[in-house]
Amino acid sequence: MNNICNFTALELRDKIANKELSAVEALTAVYEKIEKTDDLIGSFISLRKETALKEAKIIDEKIANGEEVGILAGVPVSVKDNMVSLNDLTTSCSKILYNYKGIYDATVVKKLKEAGAIIIGKTNMDEFAMGGSTKTSYHKLTKNPWDTSKVPGGSSGGAAASIAAKQCFISLGSDTGGSIRQPASFCGVVGMKPTYGRVSRYGLMAFGSSLDQIGPLAKNVSDIALTMNVIAGYDDYDATVSPKEVPDYTKSLNKDISGMTIGVPKEYFVEGMDSKIKEIMDEALEKFKSLGAKIVNISLPHTKYALPTYYVLAPAEASSNLARFDGIRYGYRSPNAKDYIDLYVKSRSEGFGAEVKRRIMIGTYVLSAGFYDAYFKKAQKVRALIKNDFDKAFENVDIIFTPVAPSTAFSLDAVKTPLELYLEDIFTLSANLAGVPGISIPAGIANDLPVGIQLLGKHFEEETLIAAGHAFEKIRGEFNLPEGADK
Repeated sequence: MNNICNFTALELRDKIANKELSAVEALTAVYEKIEKTDDLIGSFISLRKETALKEAKIIDEKIANGEEVGILAGVPVSVKDNMVSLNDLTTSCSKILYNYKGIYDATVVKKLKEAGAIIIGKTNMDEFAMGGSTKTSYHKLTKNPWDTSKVPGGSSGGAAASIAAKQCFISLGSDTGGSIRQPASFCGVVGMKPTYGRVSRYGLMAFGSSLDQIGPLAKNVSDIALTMNVIAGYDDYDATVSPKEVPDYTKSLNKDISGMTIGVPKEYFVEGMDSKIKEIMDEALEKFKSLGAKIVNISLPHTKYALPTYYVLAPAEASSNLARFDGIRYGYRSPNAKDYIDLYVKSRSEGFGAEVKRRIMIGTYVLSAGFYDAYFKKAQKVRALIKNDFDKAFENVDIIFTPVAPSTAFSLDAVKTPLELYLEDIFTLSANLAGVPGISIPAGIANDLPVGIQLLGKHFEEETLIAAGHAFEKIRGEFNLPEGADK
């Protein structure tokens, strides 16, 4: 069976369960694909082939013996390098953690393993998830499988590229300001940021604790629903996870969405948007209309404050979270220090990259005694206004429709200022400030690159996004991944 890597996760799961294909065969096909393509794409920074093959053999033995297996039994999955897994290298793509191996499994990793999924390796990312291009990784560049002169997006660029290049079937990313949805859009795959508190963050190396959320990337919405069934739910190790019951997300697939009300915020369709992207957005809205959905214009008036608010709060939380990386307990330790003060200074100066240092300095500044009220406290108040905008809008609509990004994937060689890079997240970060769920779904091609639509939902109503997203996929038709990555 030479087309294994073209299957969706659901198709592969069923073939393994029905003994049409073994977990070892699936895993072997995946590693062969990685060997052929990853020198060019650069999705992975570490692989666990030997251990993964042992785990796949156990799955095959259980199936042969008629034993019960999980709902992802034998499905190869990749995990972003900021999620801890036992005995595996977990570096957050930073020099300061270049040799750190996990001493436990993050809750999401534990749940995947219990469901029978096979973790194949860790994917490349922007250092500590700070960036929109995956260019700030300490380890390597990742390239977009659609056009290797373009970025894959970030910070979950390796995760999105690993799906687009058919190197695995499901990938876990983290999303602090759009880090799942933007790379999903750039690479033509589906990515979901669940509601804050729907998925445990235990074992995730924190960037912005009140904004971070783990979520899945996959080839289609059905695989997203399947993965959400595994990773969502209460966790004793994370007090921010909601005890709300987790629905069966796969039951939302194939739901009729006629009568659904979709809000289109005027603030997300501004002058200067790429005309081809605007055209794809208009066509997508027409498709929703043909499905019986009602399209209404809405306003999210505080949207213009989202970017500055985010870039006060996220660096503030990052500066606090990254204080623990000091060269003393683990990771990189400067060999040039003269005394213990010098050791702290040099280890952090040499261990962190430029973008991380920039955010630590911004965060430390806005949290300092003289500026706390002027910046951090005020940003928290504006965040409340942004959340109120969403609450008010959702009184009249079921979901909100927006673009994912103002452009398609940009060139790897593009020289952008930090502010220009921050603007890449302008359509996604409001959802993190409000804590609402969002999903990015491929909708069309512009400039020979994929373009995604973004659907945002009410807190803990991921089912509505899955229903709308799956209905859209059916009317959109097949969205084939790039042939170049299939060679």
